Amino acid sequence: MKKSTSIFLIIAAVVVILAGFLISKYNSMVTMSERVDAKFSDIDTQLQRRADLIPNLVSSVQGYMGHEQAAIEKVAEARTKLMNANTVAEKADADNALSGALANLLALSENYPDLKANTNFITLMDELAGTENRIATSRKDYNDIVKEFNTLIKRFPNSMLAGMFGFGEKEYFKAAEGASEVPKVEFNNTTE
Repeated sequence: MKKSTSIFLIIAAVVVILAGFLISKYNSMVTMSERVDAKFSDIDTQLQRRADLIPNLVSSVQGYMGHEQAAIEKVAEARTKLMNANTVAEKADADNALSGALANLLALSENYPDLKANTNFITLMDELAGTENRIATSRKDYNDIVKEFNTLIKRFPNSMLAGMFGFGEKEYFKAAEGASEVPKVEFNNTTE
């Protein structure tokens, strides 16, 4: 009788230890997954902030740059694409398109000294620059936590448990191909 009780206690202890291990690993994966989602939300917030600044920027430059309508329309189209993006990849692509369109528009604004002296334009540019810095920081923080999460679920024995519990690899917020190249900006030499 003593022997069967000892065996039962040993089996019960192993089950409790195994259950504790599984619960601990599961909770670690849930926590990391939530941290990834929170960091993505931070990017989303900053992208929204930038998108909210764009209509004011566009209306500021429109009066000065009436004949640069194509550049203004590209910014508006890119903003709409960003607002409609849902996945990490879609948001990254839309962010890259908007950054390029804004860079082109701002480069064209160099041809308009009155615009560059406009206090509203200067204020918007300062806010936009601050927002761009926050976006860059948020992207870095997001990609860092994605790396931690992906490493966590790829390590053994977590890889087996991640599959069992439905945890898949998270997507990085990537720059578009050619993003490291300097964009080509064409200036129109016509001034008003």
